[in-house]
Amino acid sequence: MSRLPHVAAGPYAPPAPARELTVTAADGARIHVEVHGPESAPAVVLAHGWVCSTAFWAAQVRALAADHRVVVYDQRGHGRSPANPACGTEALADDLEAVLTATLAPGEQAVIAGHSMGGMTVMAAAARPAVREHAAAVLLCSTGSSRLVASSTVVPLGEGRVRTWLTRRILGSRAPLGPVTPLARRILKYGTMGPGSTPHMVDACARIVHACPRKVRHAWSEVLDLLDLDHGVRELTMPVEVVVGTADRLTPPVHARSLAAALPHCVGLTELPGVGHMTPVEAPELVTGKIRALAATHIPTARRERAVHAEESA
Repeated sequence: MSRLPHVAAGPYAPPAPARELTVTAADGARIHVEVHGPESAPAVVLAHGWVCSTAFWAAQVRALAADHRVVVYDQRGHGRSPANPACGTEALADDLEAVLTATLAPGEQAVIAGHSMGGMTVMAAAARPAVREHAAAVLLCSTGSSRLVASSTVVPLGEGRVRTWLTRRILGSRAPLGPVTPLARRILKYGTMGPGSTPHMVDACARIVHACPRKVRHAWSEVLDLLDLDHGVRELTMPVEVVVGTADRLTPPVHARSLAAALPHCVGLTELPGVGHMTPVEAPELVTGKIRALAATHIPTARRERAVHAEESA
């Protein structure tokens, strides 16, 4: 019945960052940022989803920080970023732009990976100058650009007004989640994870989700309900790879297929059999491998060679 915001041990326990900073967005919102790994290494920026935090990316941070500079941040109102009255896709874009500007050198390129609302953040910011400048490639995990509630299969009914009505009320509930109990884990697993997800995966996600403040959870559920970022997909002109689980009830594969068809430069669509919505936790090695491959392929070679030389000289 713990209320710890994340697990304290194992592969999903967040490692200590090399440094932390607070970034101020355009509207004054304060964003908590962590940087892991060597400062001279190729950069990766990770954006988490609705009701999550930097802890959600623990497995990727642990694996990538050995030879990448990994930047993770808490979306406003989540984790250690204070809540802010401004909730919307423009606010998400403001925050990502501020993080990129604060953590990357002028002209430096990085791989940006977004899960769920983090992927929507990248779509919302696609035309922003900082994204144009810094995004070498993008990984979109378990996300969509529009019609999220209508397409969700959390409620086991056929698509239509009744299912949409029920889904809207479940996802937008103001009820407190309470402590992480065995029943809470079962409910979270059904709604957000695949049937093969292990108990330690479920526990890691449950602790993160239950730590999100109720008011924040509700406020951002309304943003997701009205989401329309189809225009942002067309602005993602850099190489983009898409990953989704076939058992994803929140953003089913129909979204990933639509993204892959609409993206100007889609370099791959991967559908993971039996995996649910929490792909970075449920398939950590695959997601990490996708990020690593995008960095190796698309971050300018000269930058990577300088990083290797700096490490050898240290």
